[in-house]
Amino acid sequence: MKNFALIGAAGYIAPRHMRAIKDTGNCLTAAFDVNDSVGIIDTLAPDAVFFTDFECFYERAHTLRRSPDQALSYVAVCSPNHLHHAHIAAGLRLGCDVICEKPLVPTPALVDELARVERETGQRVFNILQLRHHEAIVQLRDKVATAQQNTKFDVDLTYITSRGKWYAASWKGDPRKSFGVVTNIGVHFFDMLHFIFGELQRSEVHYNTETKAGGYLEYQRARVRWFLSIDANDLPDAVKGKKTTYRNIDISGEPLEFSDGFTDLHTTSYTEILAGHGYGLEDARPCIETVHAIRTAKPLVSTLREMHPFVSLLK
Repeated sequence: MKNFALIGAAGYIAPRHMRAIKDTGNCLTAAFDVNDSVGIIDTLAPDAVFFTDFECFYERAHTLRRSPDQALSYVAVCSPNHLHHAHIAAGLRLGCDVICEKPLVPTPALVDELARVERETGQRVFNILQLRHHEAIVQLRDKVATAQQNTKFDVDLTYITSRGKWYAASWKGDPRKSFGVVTNIGVHFFDMLHFIFGELQRSEVHYNTETKAGGYLEYQRARVRWFLSIDANDLPDAVKGKKTTYRNIDISGEPLEFSDGFTDLHTTSYTEILAGHGYGLEDARPCIETVHAIRTAKPLVSTLREMHPFVSLLK
């Protein structure tokens, strides 16, 4: 049994990490968050020590190293995006391997910096890239791999997840902290595209605001028109008033159905990491490079063939 600490225990995604720690037969020993709405701990790890001051948390974690049976083996990071780098580095310097939520960090330069801290400490960083474990995604990857090598698939990726006014008031609505809608809600989709279709060859951005973005990506095996939004007004008429989220991936005229099967993906990710098969810094680098390039690109005027249909409606 391994001892875990959790940074960002009050966040939306933290319970999935707590559940994964428990379901893999391990122990959440200590947790930290500046917010104290963490009652879920009573259900999943009632004996975990909880801190709202990072200095106290860090000192406790460091003290635990004196006892082999209490020493931490892993630190899980679920804090706001802009804090990931600092919290990952802190976990490594505590002598722990670190498991971090997406997005790992905002820039390739910070991936390089974490690689340096890995070398200094001898510890590892693992990123939760849960879509790589989804059965439908794995099956599609196998299908692409066995298709004729000169085949390029035409893909439309659409993801609209409505957010209320609270979003803009939270850290997620601050691009200095979330790094924008493309990074915050899109990075795992861009990792999925790389995982399935290979190396990225070309990228164009056609639209990019605080609430939505769209563009074109060309991979070794696919031409992808993509659109991401947190604006409920972008929902298709057939969905409005019925659902708050619309997710669609069309591959050469065939829809990819993967609405279900997300429940246990964090536990699967933890199982793979504990077995020595986790996704590290270099696995995460391509999607970080992609979102960084999109975030810093100037939107271009493009042909309708390469522009996502939802973007063309905005022009």
